[in-house]
Amino acid sequence: MTEQTPKGFWESFSGPNLGYVMEMYEQYLENPDSVAEEMKELFIQWGAPILPETGKTTHGQADISFQLPTNPNLFSKIVAAVKLADNIRTFGHLAADINPLHEANKEIRQMQLNEFDLTVEDLKSVPASFICPDAPSKVKNGYDAIEYLKEVYTKKVAFEFDHIHDLEEKHWIQRKIESGEFYVELTAEQKKNILRRLTQVEGFEKFIHRTFVGQKRFSIEGLDALVPTLEQMIIASVKSGVKTVNIGMAHRGRLNVLAHILEKPYELIFAEFKHASSADLIPSEGSIGITYGWTGDVKYHLGADRKEKNGSPMSARIVLANNPSHLEVANPVVEGYTRAAQDDRSTSGYPAHDPSRSFAILVHGDAAFAGQGIVAETLNMSRLNGYETGGTIHIIANNNIGFTTETYDSRSTKYASDPAKGYEVPVIHVNADDPEACVQTALFAYEYREKFKKDIVIDLVGYRRFGHNEMDEPMTTNPMMYKLVHQHPTVRVIYGEKLANEGLLPQEEVQNLDKEVQNQLQAAYDKVPSAEEHPDTKMTPPEIVVKGFERYQTAVAENELKLLNSELLQWPNEFHVFKKLERILRRRERVFDGEGKIDWAHAEALAFASILKDGTPIRFTGQDTQRGTFAQRNLVLHDDQTGAEYIPHHHLSDVHASFAIYNSPLTEAGVVGYEYGYNVFSPETLVIWEAQFGDFANMAQVMFDQFISSGRAKWGQKSGLVMLLPHGYEGQGPEHSSARMERFLQLAAENNWTVANLSTAGQYFHILRRQAQFLSKEEVRPLVLMTPKSLLRHPLASVDASALTNGKFNTVLEQPGLGEQQDRVERIILCSGKVAIDLEEKLKEYNDLSWLHILRLEQVYPFPEEKVQAIFARYSNLKEIVWLQEEPKNMASWTFVAPYLRKLAPKGAEVKYVGRPRRSSPSEGDPVVHKFEQNRILTEALVQTILKM
Repeated sequence: MTEQTPKGFWESFSGPNLGYVMEMYEQYLENPDSVAEEMKELFIQWGAPILPETGKTTHGQADISFQLPTNPNLFSKIVAAVKLADNIRTFGHLAADINPLHEANKEIRQMQLNEFDLTVEDLKSVPASFICPDAPSKVKNGYDAIEYLKEVYTKKVAFEFDHIHDLEEKHWIQRKIESGEFYVELTAEQKKNILRRLTQVEGFEKFIHRTFVGQKRFSIEGLDALVPTLEQMIIASVKSGVKTVNIGMAHRGRLNVLAHILEKPYELIFAEFKHASSADLIPSEGSIGITYGWTGDVKYHLGADRKEKNGSPMSARIVLANNPSHLEVANPVVEGYTRAAQDDRSTSGYPAHDPSRSFAILVHGDAAFAGQGIVAETLNMSRLNGYETGGTIHIIANNNIGFTTETYDSRSTKYASDPAKGYEVPVIHVNADDPEACVQTALFAYEYREKFKKDIVIDLVGYRRFGHNEMDEPMTTNPMMYKLVHQHPTVRVIYGEKLANEGLLPQEEVQNLDKEVQNQLQAAYDKVPSAEEHPDTKMTPPEIVVKGFERYQTAVAENELKLLNSELLQWPNEFHVFKKLERILRRRERVFDGEGKIDWAHAEALAFASILKDGTPIRFTGQDTQRGTFAQRNLVLHDDQTGAEYIPHHHLSDVHASFAIYNSPLTEAGVVGYEYGYNVFSPETLVIWEAQFGDFANMAQVMFDQFISSGRAKWGQKSGLVMLLPHGYEGQGPEHSSARMERFLQLAAENNWTVANLSTAGQYFHILRRQAQFLSKEEVRPLVLMTPKSLLRHPLASVDASALTNGKFNTVLEQPGLGEQQDRVERIILCSGKVAIDLEEKLKEYNDLSWLHILRLEQVYPFPEEKVQAIFARYSNLKEIVWLQEEPKNMASWTFVAPYLRKLAPKGAEVKYVGRPRRSSPSEGDPVVHKFEQNRILTEALVQTILKM
């Protein structure tokens, strides 16, 4: 019996699926009852392949008609051939020619015929479409198909995508590679432009090397192709409609990217090397925005903002982020930039998110990509609701070395790119000595990003022509590598010879290009004035920064706040709020009628509502932030019958600003960096990050140190980011007590941020509103808030509604009922945050406290000197000024406030400390011991004789 198999039937089972079907068929031949009934019906209906007959398919290959099998052995060869083809797809990268310094090993076991018990003749009997249905017409049989696959998977580009689970995505990549679409044929003009750019890249580095001898520049040489790769990727994105491209990279190659992608004038870069004034060289507005802080940074850390240039192939706005030396920490910052550029925050609800408006390119070092945990944190955020940016293109600038450490000492994986595979990110390795392959890879990467809205990694494999910096001698530590490097021609030379051999450019013209570039660089250098003999070394902040917040109004009219409160307590009739939570929320209904008080979360909800009403968008993220770590917030309500969500802040009347609130991943450094970037790129937005516990901010210390505290002084980069850090000693042990206020205070200078430790919900309401008012102004600065835990619902921390409708934020609060008999006060206690409430409760145990006054320092930095001094001046008999804190003496505020208190203390008044002694750990682990210590501290503060500690 003979049956005809429909055209394209077996092609639909290509790849791993075909292998599985064939294995099942072989099993069926031996025992028909051993396979599933569906498979049996399939085989009975369609028959099985023996020998192909002639005909044409849509792929231009022989059509396949089949008879029922007579030779099961042949069928096993077909199965083996399909497995071999899949092995080539999976392991071809191991045999690819991707390293400029080493020849590839083309004979790997995974691709050898004898490993599959195959011969050339066996393969010739297999239909080509079984092996590679997308191959060009020159592929006639299975042997041709195998050889073709070896060719496309082992060129100077190598692919890893077998780890991707989505079949549509996987098959799309496979078709692009095997159909030849990946290898876009470049025009003669495109090739000439690539050579011209490579000449500029190399020429720039050579000019600096000989002109500024011994100065660090962290040159790009060995990875020169990075620049045309970036350029063509950006051009492709502009054609697709992208308006903003955000780039993050470390220092290697940065100056070249600034010059040739951001178009920072050569003159400006040379002036920085020459330590000359650049005042007359700064270009006019509309080209490139260059800002500096007052203390500045080294030239290879600086970023730039190139405005959109109509008529240019790269007409988008291009931003290169400022970057500290901690190599990869700019990654989440750039992602934050990008999400901010994609979000439309002009309407209520969540921002409208459009990934086509902007995209990010992150350029990594090879050692850093494998070694820095922030890389994994950033990759993990790439597909999360609150953080996705529609796909980032990662380029590993792979020098095969980190400082002096070679790959065998810097990673446990074969490739630097391997961490990305855990996130199902495709990886393309490309030889940096083949600029055409680099450009083809760039175009493919952008097309993939546009189609699948996912990250992709380009592993640009090259080398480093000099040492870690140009003063290093790498032969002392890496002699074998650098013997190869010293013998290796530059990519400009290699590519120039290639184009000359193709007849596109005569060799003389290639050489003339180099001369033209050097003449251009010399002309730019000649414009730079001489080095300044007496440069300005004062490095003082602008006056408006020094003055800080002066005039602000944060109170909200009662009728307006009452309406907002009412709207926040409305939800659809068919929406079922968890009954226990509903009862708690309903308590808020009559606070403006004098029933009950406003606690911390209620004050926060009203602050957010009023800020939105003023037209300021809000973005709020953190671990469990929607509910609140302590079940206090509940800004996102959940229907307890359907799981549906309802956010009252999205349904306020007459609001034209978005409110985004997301639970973040269990990541501190990555999320803080992301929110900082989002805030910098959308300065009109109140961006808030909340730590689950303030102690967890430890994991984001690099972001506080290198971006948030110092970004304005180094780079002129303003931020109004708010950080909420739960802080307070409740006996929960070392990792759930202290937000490490001392670290933020140690970084406090030049009005760089506000550090506050509040004691009432009203203070919280007003400080949030104050922050929102100054977001887009020159006075703006980040806000570090020690937020409470036990005080969230504490009656003494709650306030009457009048506290919100009157007044403003007070940097210092005086304890009511104390200090009224000014001539009798001998001691003033100053404290901050939760311990002030503990102290207020303790006061109930004492009868006569006329000798005492208590001040709550709500804003620790900037220290309110004038306010404190004015209060001290009221008390002529003052003998003791006591700083009270619950933290150990070497932590929290004591070492910061002590110099201020000694400076302000009236003559004859002694400054003393009450609190825990110096400790290496921030708190006790035993709650019983904690209570004992806490009581000791409070008691000591209130006895009339204090022992010095």
